[in-house]
Amino acid sequence: MLNPSIDKLLKDVNSSRFTLCVAAAKRAHQLDRGDEALNEEKVAERNIGKALEEILEGKVVIDDSSLKDENN
Repeated sequence: MLNPSIDKLLKDVNSSRFTLCVAAAKRAHQLDRGDEALNEEKVAERNIGKALEEILEGKVVIDDSSLKDENN
């Protein structure tokens, strides 16, 4: 089971599943490249879980405008 849950994340960040998944994947890739984790208490072992925890804690902010198509 994913912790934190997708439902809790969607409720707290007020964003779509797609946006949440893209933001978490981008942050997980940053962690894979060696960026330091922003949360003090790390529960998750994998970087995707760490990214989701950071989003839930508000340490990573999702900017919907950066995900929009440039042609629109």
